[in-house]
Amino acid sequence: MIKINTDLQPSDLTNKLQRFWKLSGEKIHLIEKHYDGSKGSPVFTIKGQYTTRGWTEWTQGFQYGSGILQYDITGDNSLLDSTRQKVVEVMAPHISHIGVHDHGFNNVSTYGNLLRLMNEGKTPFNEWEKNFYQLALKISGAVQASRWTTIKDGGFIHSFNGPHSLFVDTIRSCRALMVSHQLGHVFQAEGDQRISLLERAVQHMQATAKYSVFYGEGRDVYDTWGRTAHECIFNVKDGNYRSPNSQQGYTGFSTWTRGLAWAMCGFAEELEWFDSKGNDYAGKETLIPVMIKAAKATCDFYINHTPIDGVPYWDTGAPNLYKLGNYLDQPANPYNDFEPVDSSAAAIGAQGLLRLGRYLQQHGDSENGDRYWQAGLTVLNTIFDEPYLSTDPNHQGLLLHSVYHHPNGWDHIPEGSKVPNGESSMWGDYHAREVALYLQRVINNETYYTFFNI
Repeated sequence: MIKINTDLQPSDLTNKLQRFWKLSGEKIHLIEKHYDGSKGSPVFTIKGQYTTRGWTEWTQGFQYGSGILQYDITGDNSLLDSTRQKVVEVMAPHISHIGVHDHGFNNVSTYGNLLRLMNEGKTPFNEWEKNFYQLALKISGAVQASRWTTIKDGGFIHSFNGPHSLFVDTIRSCRALMVSHQLGHVFQAEGDQRISLLERAVQHMQATAKYSVFYGEGRDVYDTWGRTAHECIFNVKDGNYRSPNSQQGYTGFSTWTRGLAWAMCGFAEELEWFDSKGNDYAGKETLIPVMIKAAKATCDFYINHTPIDGVPYWDTGAPNLYKLGNYLDQPANPYNDFEPVDSSAAAIGAQGLLRLGRYLQQHGDSENGDRYWQAGLTVLNTIFDEPYLSTDPNHQGLLLHSVYHHPNGWDHIPEGSKVPNGESSMWGDYHAREVALYLQRVINNETYYTFFNI
């Protein structure tokens, strides 16, 4: 269980953040200088050098989104110019990509952040540039919404596995539908049928909350408050739920911690959207309690099933965890011989803890709000320092000890080690920057950072 530091204040991390952003800029420069873009999107590092891994093109938005976040902090116009040019040159296929569930990752991280910077006055206003970003986001939301599976009690955006597959990851791609709706767009289908993008996002959230998250209510013998399933399987003939499954975790009956973190972050930031932009949604009164329950449950599970310093192992049911002894009562050990940790889950999950904490504080639940907020700060206090912060000037990664797909054996195991460690991922680095930006703005008393400030 995380040992929550109740005395930690955002300003206590100021020095760590200064160091973090300096290293972040150096890593971005290393990738720009040495990575061969003709090989595809950078995915994770091997021996400190970014390489690609064909599965889906879901990390390119993190690569260029990182440059945009870095500009947000530093005001480096040359970095903004080069990043913006790359977005124009290579990101268009991601807007129209009908084969993935990753539009929130690729397009909100790039076009969304660029539009946000303009709206916040951090880049010069240009009408045509604004229209370009808005059009990209409008289309992205509609394309993402087209990956639709109807079930008996609603529907969901299906994963690249096919129409039977609901991934917990996709909760964060609901942002693509929500910003598209926010910009006044609708999804137009066969026969000119006009379909609300917000309603599709809501149905996906409800399906994720109902099927991907467990609440200790007896669905199976492994039903524990806040456990998540990476994948849920449905019968597309009759719309019935069939079983939990996992693609990157250990089993459908254990919790892959990065999937857990996606749910934590997704529900929390979407609660913020409804608080700010969704007051006219007719079903808000029944939706919000469902989302709060899911957000609280997943954040509680993370706190209770993560070592005291806030960095989780890759799966809470990983088969060799027992060999580590009382691993929840001591700091995570990325160099152990039995199971890898996943720092990327920590970076994503910390943002969920902070956002949910603040949301609850503002809605009269200060006891739970303070607990989640302080837990989020505790996690960041760990990952913004060694051994998680990458200080080697030749290592292209920023956040060390990230894991991609342990069951498939895709992650690099250094010589002398028995499990993957010492490497970075593009999503881990991006989300470390994203939560660092979030906290930096809180410290500086700047505009609160959201995906929807567009």
